[in-house]
Amino acid sequence: MSEDMNHGRTFEILTAEPVRKRRKPKLRSDEDKALILEQALAPGANVSAVARAHGMDPSQLFGWRRAALASGSVQRLKATENDKAFTRFEAVRTDTVEIQVGDTTLRVSASIDPVLLSGIVRAVRQA
Repeated sequence: MSEDMNHGRTFEILTAEPVRKRRKPKLRSDEDKALILEQALAPGANVSAVARAHGMDPSQLFGWRRAALASGSVQRLKATENDKAFTRFEAVRTDTVEIQVGDTTLRVSASIDPVLLSGIVRAVRQA
């Protein structure tokens, strides 16, 4: 046993970067929370974008929104006739690409050489 302890040993030292500190939560007034929730509950609102605009994590705003809707203290705003409805569509793969340059529409093959296409677009712009 004493012979084992006299042999040279190799040690590996691991280094690591410190973990980033969590953001301190901001204490917001009830008026601020109501304003942020109003924006998040508006028709067509992007909750994550609203949260980032106010410097908060989107998960926190989703939680506020869920709690407010569950309590019945707020309701979602209904879309008015002036609001544009979102239309879902599926992209279709075709071999033809349409490019609008001014009042001219170019229809070219999707496999066109990029150098040739840029020359065509330059020629159309100059015409």
